[in-house]
Amino acid sequence: MAGRSHSLRRYLLTRIALAIPMLLILLTLVFLLMRVAPGDPISAALGGRLPQEELDRRRAEAGYDRPLIGQYLEYLGDVATFDFGTTIVDNRPVTDVIVQNGAATLELTMVAMVIAVVTGVGIGTLAGRYRDTGLDVGGRLFGIVIYAAPVFYLGFLAQLVFGKWLGWLPTSGRASPVVTFELDTKTNLFLVDSVITGNWEAFVDVVEHLVMPATVLGLVIGGVFIRLVRVNLIQTLKGDYVEAARARGVGERAVVFRHAFKNALVPIVTVVGLQFALLLSGAVLTEQTFNWPGIGSELVRYLDNRDYIAVQGIITFAGLVVVFVSVLIDFVNAWIDPRVRF
Repeated sequence: MAGRSHSLRRYLLTRIALAIPMLLILLTLVFLLMRVAPGDPISAALGGRLPQEELDRRRAEAGYDRPLIGQYLEYLGDVATFDFGTTIVDNRPVTDVIVQNGAATLELTMVAMVIAVVTGVGIGTLAGRYRDTGLDVGGRLFGIVIYAAPVFYLGFLAQLVFGKWLGWLPTSGRASPVVTFELDTKTNLFLVDSVITGNWEAFVDVVEHLVMPATVLGLVIGGVFIRLVRVNLIQTLKGDYVEAARARGVGERAVVFRHAFKNALVPIVTVVGLQFALLLSGAVLTEQTFNWPGIGSELVRYLDNRDYIAVQGIITFAGLVVVFVSVLIDFVNAWIDPRVRF
């Protein structure tokens, strides 16, 4: 047990050490890409709207009249303290955008990932267990169709059927205007806030608004998991230890879930984690389709307004999330499968 704990800790420290140069490369690329265009973010966002003297003053305040290396070092220092700058168009700290609008994206992403994992793992396991049967063919067909369909098309279709024709669910927004105004927000997660405050009417309203976008997004991501789970389970079921378990008279259900399924999880955990990180960074199409006030919608708005300071801050945060989740995924994989550590 001590040896296992030591190897796991050593592997984690190694992965963290390797993540540091990767993070520096990522931050450097973001910094340079935001400065490829001629001029500077202040002039790009406000040029033509303010006198030249005011533009020069704002450029000096933001430090864009300084040498590039000085700007770069200041940028790294700000990121180290989680200071992502201030937006130009609405003078709002980017950290506030991440906390408030990121909470909406987090809520959508978490529910969508639960739906994706339940759908993908469930259907994929059945398809792999009953290979070349009707269940397998149906599961594979569903996974291909649902993943190939554009998420905005499925969103519009869901809005048409369940919102307009049947009238079961609201078609846009995170909650009704009254609920949004009256809800006492403590965490910016409406589901959590409504439970904490005991506002069950608001809870029902938030769930109704969340069901459609989360289901659409979850089913699309679930299409990836179906094929992945099926292929890995089929490969695992061919292993010698599985055949040995069957030879010992172990029941097929135990063989599948106690022996094969755990070993088939390693690549699945990797994809689930990376998909979660990417969705958390901004499920742009889903948020745009359902008018969901998440970080992806804000990113589009700042791009439209050429607010490159806000864009740089949001993309930097997204990169940090991806790097952190990558390290976390490696740790979980090493915990599940000791072979990964060596």
